[in-house]
Amino acid sequence: MVTLRGADWDVAVGSDDAALGTRWVFLAYRLPREPSAPRLALWRAVQRLGALQVSDGLVALPHSSRNLEHVQWLASAIVDNRGSASVWLAQPLSARMNAEYEAAQRADIDAEYQAVLAEARKARSVGPSERDRNLRTEQRRAVRRLRGQLRRIGARDYFAAPSGEAARAAVERLARADEQVPA
Repeated sequence: MVTLRGADWDVAVGSDDAALGTRWVFLAYRLPREPSAPRLALWRAVQRLGALQVSDGLVALPHSSRNLEHVQWLASAIVDNRGSASVWLAQPLSARMNAEYEAAQRADIDAEYQAVLAEARKARSVGPSERDRNLRTEQRRAVRRLRGQLRRIGARDYFAAPSGEAARAAVERLARADEQVPA
């Protein structure tokens, strides 16, 4: 393994794939502007998967058999809607580029965890003396909703976003606080 370095680049050359970092599934696509429904459906699916928007018409996910299958389904749907799509497996040759992809994905997911954390703290800020039956019902709904959000976010958390544990702990504290309040 040889690493070539430049002023603003760093490329690993050789046979040691592990040194290159994460393998990625790329989806390169084009969809007609009209009708807009397939474009919107694709955008929602890409968001749901937690894909990284590399550029216009190019998204990436860390390689796994699950992600590869999802991207292949998206490519098929794009072609069915008069578009063009190709699926690629690749590794950035630059360690810096790989780190940037991972950091961008981690930051996106961390922002979602931060929103859950803030919502859990807000729901918990209602003091026990202020809780009546309706507030407790709302708090239980909040716990169910936040646990669902955590499951969906966790499915896209490929690189252990820093706020994940704090968000999960805050939701569980909220659930325990509700259980301890007498009816």
